[in-house]
Amino acid sequence: MSWVNALARADIVALKVYEHAAWRPELERLHANELPWSPAGEDGRDGLNRYPQPQPRALLEGLARLYGVASDSVLLGRGSDEAIDLLCRAFCRAGQDAVLVCPPTFGMYAVSARIQGAEVISVPLRAEHGFALDEQALLERCTPATKLVFLCSPNNPTGNLLDAQTVLRIAAALAGRALVVLDEAYIEFADRPSLAAHIGAQPNLAVLRTLSKAYGLAGARCGALLADPQVITLLRKIIPPYAIPKLTVDAALARLGPAAMQSGRERLATLLAERARLERELTPLPLVARVWPSAANFLLVEFHDAQSALDRACAAGLLVRDARGYPGLARALRVSVGTPEQNSRLLEAWS
Repeated sequence: MSWVNALARADIVALKVYEHAAWRPELERLHANELPWSPAGEDGRDGLNRYPQPQPRALLEGLARLYGVASDSVLLGRGSDEAIDLLCRAFCRAGQDAVLVCPPTFGMYAVSARIQGAEVISVPLRAEHGFALDEQALLERCTPATKLVFLCSPNNPTGNLLDAQTVLRIAAALAGRALVVLDEAYIEFADRPSLAAHIGAQPNLAVLRTLSKAYGLAGARCGALLADPQVITLLRKIIPPYAIPKLTVDAALARLGPAAMQSGRERLATLLAERARLERELTPLPLVARVWPSAANFLLVEFHDAQSALDRACAAGLLVRDARGYPGLARALRVSVGTPEQNSRLLEAWS
């Protein structure tokens, strides 16, 4: 038995895959119960009246090139959220299995686990060490029931990178016991390469990527799970057959074109310069208690009076994220880096 089949839910391993309508673009379609006209009334051969290609090949190959992996190691989904949900459904039996998270971190890991009926084990990040992983505590808390370990780097909402060697050691220690899922939604904003290059040597490491952040396609809902092909094959059993809308595929492919990529690099440079400016100019303000270093497109800022800071931002027509509900962040707000004009307004509001 493969390591994936041993770790996954037995009923999902045995599941017979739904047989979607065959994809034969060279033939005219009379097999999928679609309307033969597009909404505008013209010939609907390639219109929105047709179901999209399941796991569209052009986008799979485009993202595989972008992320430096083989196309059979990519699963497309509606943002990273869908991959998180699929992982919980595929690997966790309700009332029996567990997911480990390291708060403060992205809330969907725990939400998806609880929806599935899995236990959520929390091993807090070490705030006194810049929100570093507590490697020893994490490994000690992993029980035989722990099937998934979610890590986020750069972490949301704290903005820090997790130590790469620590992540790889954790994955090695849990080989055959758990799948370590590294969420790299913000890695494009960091001065460090993705750990996806290690998937081949460490097959129980999976990486989440998205076009929502650095590529500006949050509204298109397009993300990817990069993982061992056995993991991808398993999850393709349970992802809806037409998960990625045609409009999303078209938008993503356009965004990966040479001109759009160059424009994206220029905007990324502007954003990184603005992140540095915000950190530099926020730090001495009387209202601000601390600005945490960030490798993402946001800053975690602690205030002497967070409610006053929130109110003043709103009065300036700007909405920032109230982070006070996260464990250990009772005075914190999370600030997305905006345009230079928006950032200047925010600085003025807090001055």
